[in-house]
Amino acid sequence: MKRFSRLAALVVVIAATALGCSAKADQTTDKLKATLQSRIGDDATIKSISKSPIPGLYEVNLGTEIVYSDANGDYLFIGDIVDAKSRKNLTQARMTEINRIDFASLPFANAVKVVKGDGSRKIAVFSDPNCPYCHQLENTLKTMDNVTVYTFLYPVLSPDSTVKSKAIWCSPDRAKAWESWMLDRHAPTAAGTCNTAAIDSNLALGQAMKVDGTPTVFLADGRRLPGAVSGDQLNKAMNEATH
Repeated sequence: MKRFSRLAALVVVIAATALGCSAKADQTTDKLKATLQSRIGDDATIKSISKSPIPGLYEVNLGTEIVYSDANGDYLFIGDIVDAKSRKNLTQARMTEINRIDFASLPFANAVKVVKGDGSRKIAVFSDPNCPYCHQLENTLKTMDNVTVYTFLYPVLSPDSTVKSKAIWCSPDRAKAWESWMLDRHAPTAAGTCNTAAIDSNLALGQAMKVDGTPTVFLADGRRLPGAVSGDQLNKAMNEATH
C-alpha cells in the first residue's frame, strides 16, 4: 500500500508522554485534524480522527491507510497496533470496518450478473478483463456453487480493457460473453453499439470507493477482499457474510 512521501520522511517517535492524555484530548479531534492536515499538506487527505485503543494515541484515517498521532499532532506513529494477548491486528480490523460498504446500495444494474446454483451467497467484484488475477479469480469462482456474482466492469489497465469491457457490455448475453472471455479466452464481439455509460459509472464508483486494484471483491456484509483470494478463503468469507 502506498505511503505518502513526506510522512515517510518524518521521524517516528514513540514517547511515553504521548500515552498519557487528559480528558480534554478526546474533545479536540477537530483541532487535531486541522493541525495534522496543515502539516502533511497535499500528501494525504485525512478522512477522520478518533481515539485509538491506547490512551493518548489517536487513529488518523487516511482512507487507504491508518496512522496514529499524539493529541497535539506533534508526532506520527506509522505501523500496526496488535493486541498482545489475542495477537489480533487491531489496525487491520479497523481498516476492514472503515472500508465496509452498504452492499445493498450498489448499482447492480451496472454489473454483469452470473448466478450459480441457488445464488444464495452474493458478492460484487470489480474486475478488469485484461487482469491476470481477475482471470484467476474467475477460475476459482467456476468451482463454486450457490453464489450470485455481480461483476462491475472496471477497465483500468489499458485502452484495450475499455474496448473489451464495452464489447462484453454490448453483447446479447453479457454473462456468457464475460465468462467466455475470462475462462476460455474467446474474445468478446458486440452485436452492435449500445449505451456504455454503466462502465463510466463503474469507474467513478470504484474511484470513490478506493478500489485501487483488480480484482476487488465485496462481500454481502460490506467487507472487501482485495486480490485473487483462494477458494477456501472466499468460501469461508461468503459463508460468514451470509450468516
